Amino acid sequence: MADAKVIPFDDDRSRGGAGSGGAARRRDAGGRRKEAGEAVPVREVQPLPVPGEEPEPDPGPQPADLGGLERRLAGGLAFLRRRLTGEYEVDDFGYDAELTDQVLMSLLRPVYEKYFRVEVKGVENIPAEGGALIVANHSGTLPLDGLMMQVAVHDHHPAGRHLRLLAADLVFVLPVVNELARKLGHTLACAEDAERLLGEGELVGVMPEGFKGIGKPFSERYKLQRFGRGGFVSTALRQGTPIVPCSIVGAEEIYPMIGNSRTLARLLGFPYFPLTPTFPWLGPLGAVPLPTKWTIQFGEPIPTDGYPPEAAEDPMLMFNLTDQVREQIQHTLYKLLVQRRSVFF
Repeated sequence: MADAKVIPFDDDRSRGGAGSGGAARRRDAGGRRKEAGEAVPVREVQPLPVPGEEPEPDPGPQPADLGGLERRLAGGLAFLRRRLTGEYEVDDFGYDAELTDQVLMSLLRPVYEKYFRVEVKGVENIPAEGGALIVANHSGTLPLDGLMMQVAVHDHHPAGRHLRLLAADLVFVLPVVNELARKLGHTLACAEDAERLLGEGELVGVMPEGFKGIGKPFSERYKLQRFGRGGFVSTALRQGTPIVPCSIVGAEEIYPMIGNSRTLARLLGFPYFPLTPTFPWLGPLGAVPLPTKWTIQFGEPIPTDGYPPEAAEDPMLMFNLTDQVREQIQHTLYKLLVQRRSVFF
């Protein structure tokens, strides 16, 4: 009987090793097969804690983080001190720039960015300096469109400009609303205030449709109402400032107005009392606006500085310029509506 051949345990020939015509293979620590001659990666082994020795504590916030936190805290305390001591400035209209930048815009910004998800187009058409009149359509039952336009200019304009809105008389007789509107830089929609702001190089916003636009029924959405008697054009001509048309899509659907209770409106002294699918039937919950998707587009400015001083008294010129601004806004509204995929997305 032939002698049996003994195969050592470390011989790889039985597994297709070098002796069987294949390259010798090994497995690394992760179970992967390695070619012969390749270095097997060594896993880093964490040292075991020594009995009786406390582990090193978490270092916590680093000095740079603490420095930023301290600066923010110091800035907040300084702001509160100025508020309590009255060491802050407001202009002749009651505009409080510091409060607007640090508080009021911070409150409006989540609604602008997260709730209505506003998309801004053409903000570069707004002049970087000097007076300009922004003319926009008005809708939505409540004037949230003006506030969103103000945030759009504040946050997206390269020069960080502030928009001063012209508001109706009703805004300045309502408690709390009156004070907040003044702090935000709003003022009465009158020619004197508008001309003074434009003359000081401010950016002024006006919505000529007024209550006719904001209180129109849902069936007439995105159909511009009459733009008054063209007073905003006369103001721009007197100051020689450009007119920037602005079209806002999305505000019409936040409170679909399906009815108007004129009796309640007369009793409360309001221009209209809206009836929507949710208000007043659901009480305060019905006053929550629908989360529609908004688009705000600023059009190319219309210059007015090339006209003679007496042009502001020319009714035909004012009519033509008013109609030009209105048609440009209406055309842009239709274009944005065609491009819109959905009311909410």
